[in-house]
Amino acid sequence: MSGPSAPSPRNGPRQSPPPFSRDLTAEKAMRSCTRSLGGSGPRRGSDLLSMIPPDTEIDYYGVGGIVQDLEIKVAELLGKPAALFLPSGTMAQQIVLRVLGERRGSKTVAFHPACHLDSHEERGYQQLHGLFAVPVGPREGPLSVVNLEQVHEPVGVLLIELPQRNLGGALPTWDELNAQVNWARERGAAVHLDGARLWESTPYYKRSPAEIAALFDSVYVSFYKGLGGITGCCVAGEKDLIDEVSTWRTRHGGRLFGLWPYAASAMTGLERHLPMMPKYYRHAVAIGKALQDLPGVEVLPYPVQSPMMHLRLNVSVKELRERALAIAREEKIWTFARPFVSEGASLQRIEFTVGDTTLAFKPAEVCALVERLVRDQKKSTKPTAKRATPAKRARR
Repeated sequence: MSGPSAPSPRNGPRQSPPPFSRDLTAEKAMRSCTRSLGGSGPRRGSDLLSMIPPDTEIDYYGVGGIVQDLEIKVAELLGKPAALFLPSGTMAQQIVLRVLGERRGSKTVAFHPACHLDSHEERGYQQLHGLFAVPVGPREGPLSVVNLEQVHEPVGVLLIELPQRNLGGALPTWDELNAQVNWARERGAAVHLDGARLWESTPYYKRSPAEIAALFDSVYVSFYKGLGGITGCCVAGEKDLIDEVSTWRTRHGGRLFGLWPYAASAMTGLERHLPMMPKYYRHAVAIGKALQDLPGVEVLPYPVQSPMMHLRLNVSVKELRERALAIAREEKIWTFARPFVSEGASLQRIEFTVGDTTLAFKPAEVCALVERLVRDQKKSTKPTAKRATPAKRARR
């Protein structure tokens, strides 16, 4: 987490704090809180370690033990012949896109302009694997088959993200999703699912992970986001595809001597959180409805389509941080001290993931807390105090 970032000498002022920076003052305030508004609460070492059962069978270089059990479990959940555990989603998706592209005879990958590979990974797909990107459609709108129809060059792979994190968890309709997949199939392109949050998509579609994954040649899923694991991911697909991905995992340095702590926490996360996704989703929808009419707040997307949303708040970065820290001190509740993206001097976008800790707050309580973030409570109470002055004088 971070407060306002320092100006960059080369590129001018940075609009948003880098996602990996830290704000030690805010972290200390967060640790003092007894309740948290978003997700499953702050990530603490003791909680993460408790996700590793004492009798966990270890692996050696990714072979056997809990790693193999997890790979079998994920392959079954996604309805694919095989799955492979990798320590990083960045590594996993670059590898699978390369393999798919080479098999199609084209290293051109079509994806949404806000694709994670392009926005947050220093374009490793290009620098390491020689892949060529074709961004499709507007950055602020979801991927659509209408936009795909404007692509007039051969494409080796179409990447679809479900849900689209940078758009607040937006999801296409089932018919629209099928139309996008069919567009790729008609052109001989492979279709890869960036399913970092695939688990969160299932309530909206009212379909299992396997039913969604059946549309795709390969699927990437993460274990540390909605599932709360330590880190790591799996890629699933046909066995020959996964075998080739495994070779590239070794080349990338991802075949660690021991992957078992990550795999064990991932298995616990699947067992603990996957059954809860429908409940998280219903609560997120109810919260979205409550917040939509709050002055100074915009819910993105609306209606809410997954157990997450973005909130666009009319507040400065400094005010957001100060008010969040005040709530932490006074109420021992952790809210949002930094923006996901700063869109202007007085317009901040925050990411709100609904999880276990959120379930403890009624939508009206969430509304009251968000209102405190966008409105100066001291200023809002002044008119009331002025109106009371004559009455006080009369009593004297």
